[in-house]
Amino acid sequence: MSGAEVRDEDRYGDDLSGQEHTGVTFSRVDLSETTDDGAVFTDCVFRDCRFTLSRHTDAAFLTCTFTGCSFAQAVFTGCKLVGSTFDRCTFDLAVVEGGDWSFVALRRADLSRATFTGARMREADLTGVRAVGATLQGLDLSGAQLSGADLSGADLRGSDLTALDPREVGLAGAQVDGGQAVVLVTALGLRVGPELEP
Repeated sequence: MSGAEVRDEDRYGDDLSGQEHTGVTFSRVDLSETTDDGAVFTDCVFRDCRFTLSRHTDAAFLTCTFTGCSFAQAVFTGCKLVGSTFDRCTFDLAVVEGGDWSFVALRRADLSRATFTGARMREADLTGVRAVGATLQGLDLSGAQLSGADLSGADLRGSDLTALDPREVGLAGAQVDGGQAVVLVTALGLRVGPELEP
C-alpha cells in the first residue's frame, strides 16, 4: 500500500507479516496483538494507534512518525526503526531485543518500565528521556543525545556511554560495569591511576 490513509480500523490480532507500506497514514488503528515477521513500513505516520502486546520480528519502520501511540508490552526483535520519531507515546513493559534504532527521536519519552537490550541506537535523540529503573543493556549509544535524561537506577551494563556527560544526566543508583565506570570518571575530568603500594 502506498500513500493511502487508514482510519479507525480494527486490526486486532492480524498477521502483518510480509506487508509493505510507503507513505501511509494510520489514524486510531487498533494493532493490538498483531504479529509481524518482516513487514516494511517506510515514511508512514501512526497517530493514536495501539500496538499493545504486538510482536514484531525482523520488521522495519523506516523514518516513520509515531504520535500518541501505545506500545504497552509490545516486543521488537531484530527490527529496524532507523530515523523514526516518537512523540507522546507510552512504552510500559515494552521490550526491544537487538535491531537498529539509530537516529531515532525519543525526546522526553518515558522508558522507565521498558527493556532495551543489544540494539544499535547511534546518534539517537534521547534528550530528556525518563528511564528510571529501566533495563538498557548492551546498547550502542555512540553519538546519542542524552542531555537532561534521567537514568537513575537503570541497568546500563554493556552500553556505550562515551556520549554521556554525567554532569547533565541523572545517574543515581544506576548499574554500570568497570569499563563504563572509567568512561564516566574520565568524562568528569578525573584521572584513574594505579593504587599506591602500602
